[in-house]
Amino acid sequence: MKRQMKPRLSSVQKSEIWKLWRDGESQSGIARALEREVGSVHRFIAKRGGIAPPPRTRSRLGLTMSERETISRGLSAGSSARSIAANLGRAASTVSREIERNGGRLKYRAYDADAAAFERALRPKPCTLANNARLRALVANKLKLQWAPVQISGWLKREFRVNKSMHLSHETIYRSLYIQARGVLKKELMAHLRMNRVMRVPKTGSTSGQNRGEIIDAVSISERPAEVEDRAVPGHWEGDLISGSHNSHIATLVERQSRFVMLVKVNGKDTLSVVSALSKQMKKLPKELRQTLTWDRGRELASHKDFTIATDMAVYFCDPRSPWQRGSNENTNGLLRQYFPKGTRLDGYSQAELTKVAKRLNERPRKTLDFMTPASKLVQIMGVASTG
Repeated sequence: MKRQMKPRLSSVQKSEIWKLWRDGESQSGIARALEREVGSVHRFIAKRGGIAPPPRTRSRLGLTMSERETISRGLSAGSSARSIAANLGRAASTVSREIERNGGRLKYRAYDADAAAFERALRPKPCTLANNARLRALVANKLKLQWAPVQISGWLKREFRVNKSMHLSHETIYRSLYIQARGVLKKELMAHLRMNRVMRVPKTGSTSGQNRGEIIDAVSISERPAEVEDRAVPGHWEGDLISGSHNSHIATLVERQSRFVMLVKVNGKDTLSVVSALSKQMKKLPKELRQTLTWDRGRELASHKDFTIATDMAVYFCDPRSPWQRGSNENTNGLLRQYFPKGTRLDGYSQAELTKVAKRLNERPRKTLDFMTPASKLVQIMGVASTG
C-alpha cells in the first residue's frame, strides 16, 4: 500500500511542537494541532529524548542584518572594505572577512550572508561530561547504583567542593542520557533511573493534579449485569487498543456471545480520538447490539460519558492489571497479530482495509462456537432475537 508522504516539518512547525510539548500537550494532541501523523511528531520529539533545544540567539558581537545591508549597498556603490568598516564602526578585517566568505565583492548578498552566518553558528557544543573522562565514569557508576541525577549532582558538589570542574547539574545528566546523539552516556544507563521512561517529560506534562491515574466516575466491572457474564444476551462488547510502531494504534471490539470482531481506525491514543472513532462505529449497529462496553483502565476511554451519550451504551472498566476480565478481547487481539505482527505500523491502514481483516476473522470457524463462524453465530443470534 503506497502512502502519500507529507512534506518535512518546517522550522515554524518544529518550534510549535516544542512549545506545545513544554506546555504539557500529548503527542496525539500536537499531531492534531499541526495536522500531522502522530508517528512523525513522536520521532521528532524522541530524537532529542523529549528535551527541547534551547532557543537560538545571535551573538551581540556578530554582524546584524542591518550592517550586512550597509555592506551590500557600499559594495554596489564601489566603496572599499575599509571605508564601509569606518562607516559601521567595525574593524576593517571584520568587513573584509565577511565579504570574502560570502562570494566576494561581485556576489555578496546581505540576506544570503546573514542566513549563512546563522547556519554556521549552529554547531554542537561539547558538554561537560564529554570533556571529563573521570567525571563521566563517576556519573555512570552512580547511575548503576540507582542514584538519581539530582543525588549525583548534589554529591559531586559536596565531594569536590573546591574542584569546580567536577560539578554539573542534574539536568546535564538527563540531557546526556536522553539525547543519545551526544554520545556521552550509554542508553543502557537509563534502565537504572527510577522513572523508566524513554524520553524526558516536561514538568507541565506531569500527571499531578490532572487525574491521569484514574478515570472519573468509572463504573467497575463488578457492577456489570449478570446477563453479560453468562453471555446470555447479545450486544455486550469488550474493547481494547492494539499498538504498533511509531505510536500507532487500532481499536478492537469483540461481541461476547458471538465473538464477532470489529476493528476501528483511530487517529491517536488520546481519549477524544478513540471515543469519537468508537462512537461512530458503534452507531452503525442496530439498537439490540448496543448494550454495554467493557474496557481496561486505559486513559483512552477517559471520556466514557461522551461515548455513552452518543451510543446509549453503558461502559464498565476492568480491575487494574486484570486482562482476563476481557478474555474474549484478549484472545482476539492475539489472533490479530497474525495480520498485524508486533512492530507493524498501524496508522497506514484505512477503515476499509481494517474491515476486510475483521471480515476474514469473522468468517473463520471457532472451536468455542462449536466451529461456527462468528458471522454465522451473529446472524443466528439476531434471527432468534427478532422472532423472540
